[in-house]
Amino acid sequence: MSESVQPATVRVFIALAPPDDAKEELARELRPAYDAYPRMRWNRIEDWHITLAFLGEIPVATVPLLSPPLADLAAAHRPLSLALRGGGHFDERVLWSGIDGDLEGLRLLAAEVRTVVKNCGVALEDRPLRPHLTLARARRDAPSSAVDIAEGLAGFTGRRWTAERLHLVASNIGRGPGPIHYRDIDAWSFGDRG
Repeated sequence: MSESVQPATVRVFIALAPPDDAKEELARELRPAYDAYPRMRWNRIEDWHITLAFLGEIPVATVPLLSPPLADLAAAHRPLSLALRGGGHFDERVLWSGIDGDLEGLRLLAAEVRTVVKNCGVALEDRPLRPHLTLARARRDAPSSAVDIAEGLAGFTGRRWTAERLHLVASNIGRGPGPIHYRDIDAWSFGDRG
């Protein structure tokens, strides 16, 4: 048997992705921090996203059940006007950029996404949405790095952009030291109505 065995589960989340120019604007702001804190575990810019619902490990067979209702939700939802703004940290280890703009629309979208997921039989932790974009994680031996970088981002205000697609994303999160990589399973454009 030379065929590779497919995994039984996949780690999945539903997210929005800023456009490249908005990400590049933030990356320019972060350049001094990249140089000053090379031991931070920096997320790849192409993987930056705003998580609306984290599903965790779900059976591979469940993934196709999510696509039709998420496609319908996206088609019925208007695009959101957002911006990246400021910075902060979770537990002094996880560095993030904040989200500005239509936060009420973002919360409503996240609630609708979570309802769709639950209706597909996927259990979700009922955590409040804290809109953010994760940038990096500090190593345990350099705990103040995220705090220091977040302070440097406090005055950052990115340009407005339109979130035009809803993304269903898989992560190949490893337990090793390497970076986490993400890939779109599917993505759907938002409609004009909503």
